[in-house]
Amino acid sequence: MAPFIYRQEGKIGRLTLNRPDKYNAFDMEMVLAFEAFLHDRRYDEETTVIVIDGGDSKGFCAGLDTETYAPEIFKMTPVKAYDAQARMSRLFLAMRQIPQPIITCIHGAAAGIGFSLAMASDIRILAENARFSAAYINIGLGGADMASSYLLPRLIGAGRAYEYLLTGNWMDAPTALSLGFASRVVAKEVMLDTAMGLATTMTGKNPMGVRMTKEAINANLDCAGLEAALQMEDRNQMMIAYTYRMT
Repeated sequence: MAPFIYRQEGKIGRLTLNRPDKYNAFDMEMVLAFEAFLHDRRYDEETTVIVIDGGDSKGFCAGLDTETYAPEIFKMTPVKAYDAQARMSRLFLAMRQIPQPIITCIHGAAAGIGFSLAMASDIRILAENARFSAAYINIGLGGADMASSYLLPRLIGAGRAYEYLLTGNWMDAPTALSLGFASRVVAKEVMLDTAMGLATTMTGKNPMGVRMTKEAINANLDCAGLEAALQMEDRNQMMIAYTYRMT
């Protein structure tokens, strides 16, 4: 069974995690498939928005498959283990680098890598039973892993991020909404329709504008100050205007 199901619906790409018997936990095949998917989207002009969901699994994603992938890593030499770790973590950088905004629908538990998938997305639509844990620290590792120490403080503030990364405690859907982590909390039955509605709205905009808005937001999260942020916005607006004029 393929680890993902991908379908194109007009200019919307839908990616469904497809290991329901394993709670959508990531094994090596899933890591490689997701890496290839993100690589293909980098220069995909036909897709404006990506929607990710957890399919028929009881929860969105349980993290790393501790029965298969984790033991494989511990059998590796230190160099190969480091390479495997780096390869997994760069998935979340790639999510930010692709030009398409990513809307992720989360139901049930999103732990470890599942939490990081949500963090690295641009918009998060939560079912009422969604919950999140930076589970890395719960299995004897550091709580800062898979981009969590970068992304979570920027999404909910450093104070609460410290709490979740240091304890591995669960964040429920109402808390996620109150902290600004979630865009919306809806009934699971309408979660995907809500995401597709937002995606459809985006596909009605200037596609270059959508791409460069994502680029500007991500770049300006790291910029040195207001002047650098304004320079990015000015550059993008002029490029978009020029592109529109030429079409």
